[in-house]
Amino acid sequence: MKLNLRVWRQKNAGAEGAMATYEVDGISPDMSFLEMLDTLNEDLILRGEDPVAFDHDCREGICGACSLVIDGDAHGPERTTTCQLHMRSFHDGDTIDVEPWRASVFPVVKDLVVDRSAFDRIIQAGGYVSAPTGSAPEAHATPVPKADADSAFEHAECIGCGACVAACPNGSAMLFTSAKINHLNVLPQGAPERETRVLDMVAQMDAEGFGGCTLTGECATACPKGIPLPSIAAMNKEWLRARRKVR
Repeated sequence: MKLNLRVWRQKNAGAEGAMATYEVDGISPDMSFLEMLDTLNEDLILRGEDPVAFDHDCREGICGACSLVIDGDAHGPERTTTCQLHMRSFHDGDTIDVEPWRASVFPVVKDLVVDRSAFDRIIQAGGYVSAPTGSAPEAHATPVPKADADSAFEHAECIGCGACVAACPNGSAMLFTSAKINHLNVLPQGAPERETRVLDMVAQMDAEGFGGCTLTGECATACPKGIPLPSIAAMNKEWLRARRKVR
């Protein structure tokens, strides 16, 4: 396959950015999107040019590092992570636009790399699980209703990639925050900090400057792990419950 790439290039956070056009050839349909970018970078290095900076780590759809807007969609045309998106989703001769997350709370560091440390601060605001569970067998013996266990597992699938924020017209982090809150709040180990966790994490989310949620649903559509939109409603109930109890 031969492809025409329009890639966002930005030297640093303070520099002006612009789209640059590259032609990349010899792309196998079985390559991942990141492997295709590796091929582009190999060509750029051989030509003595600066390679395109992009985030990646595990390349197994787990870490959430690969954060790209591809042809206007977070992670591209398939509901998966960028590292698990394969070039067979495109066609020979295609022109593909590759951009970083477009959200003011995720400032560009270089090229396609953005600073997502705001997510880390939201998680840190939730504190730690302090309930002692003993050894693994004792922890496993703690009774957890299946519905709660299933809900916790579902929300634990959030990898913090930021696609929900990039896709939201308001740049809201409600889906991410709700996933992190709902993951712990339904489990016995998360009960001691249940009220303070939801209040502190929502307050931190607001302090970071994320936009307000209007439940338009783009976040859930863009989520590569399929975190459901109703999780936001569940988190709102947790927040109201915590406010009543703390007061």
